[in-house]
Amino acid sequence: MTTDRDQKQGCRLVAVVVTYDRLAKLQVTLDRLLAASPTDLDAVVVVDNASTDGTGAWLAEQDDPRLCVLMQSSNLGGAGGFEIGMRWATDRFDPDWMVLMDDDARPAPSGLAAFHALPDNCWDAVAAAVYFPDGTLCPVNRPSYNPFSGRVHVTAEDYEGPAIAVDAATFVGLFVSRAAIARAGYPDGRLFVYGDDGLFTLSLSQAGGRIGFEPSVRFEHDCSTFDGRRFQPLWKVYYYHRNLLLFYRRAGGWRFWPACLLILPKWLAKVRHHPGQRRVFLRLMRRAVRDGLAGRLDVTHAEIRALAEPHS
Repeated sequence: MTTDRDQKQGCRLVAVVVTYDRLAKLQVTLDRLLAASPTDLDAVVVVDNASTDGTGAWLAEQDDPRLCVLMQSSNLGGAGGFEIGMRWATDRFDPDWMVLMDDDARPAPSGLAAFHALPDNCWDAVAAAVYFPDGTLCPVNRPSYNPFSGRVHVTAEDYEGPAIAVDAATFVGLFVSRAAIARAGYPDGRLFVYGDDGLFTLSLSQAGGRIGFEPSVRFEHDCSTFDGRRFQPLWKVYYYHRNLLLFYRRAGGWRFWPACLLILPKWLAKVRHHPGQRRVFLRLMRRAVRDGLAGRLDVTHAEIRALAEPHS
């Protein structure tokens, strides 16, 4: 007998979760995911980026048949984890849709059911409305537009309205269809951290993919706020600014170059937020700008960690 769910385009959904040294938060996330009905969630793929806090041992003790664990020998960053997890999930399950999240993020109790209730064939990817656990909006996960379009992020009012089209979104509550992978491929693991989600979703929208912000699909993100000024540990300075340059260049085309005259001085001014670390901050920033303008992605994380040492 054919059911309504058999007729839905997104009938087979697999979650991909990337984790590193946040076992307590991962446990909450997996409890939430595995509490979902098998009709709403077929499998959960966890990529453990060589955690050192007992995550691997705890995952090895779990016996839920829907849970699949990919243990890594080194930390590949969020970007590397999502690329490996999505490729593996595609090969193993060939799902209609994948839903992506960090270990500190999870769907609201009705979030997956709300996704399955969406009309068919509207979007190639769906961005959820992300909130802090206390119910306030999570600003770091607001879907966005091409920054050269004159708009930046969706507004608070958009969270109360109907679905709207956006150009980019984060990997917290992003539902990615098989059609989206066919258009845009997979995230680039070489980015390590920051901007991999923005570049992937912007590439999708530029390739003609439709990304919808659906306020009815809710996620929660148990994270701290980040304003892009104060970086700890300091090596994050490199990835944040290199990858943002790559994003701006893809978004702006020729307009990227004059925009750099405004962007770069503002970035250099962030040195004031790192007293006692200014020499290292500037060293990392110089390298980020050089590699971002050159489109260089072959730098290893060990190299960047070494650059962040005070006596490098």
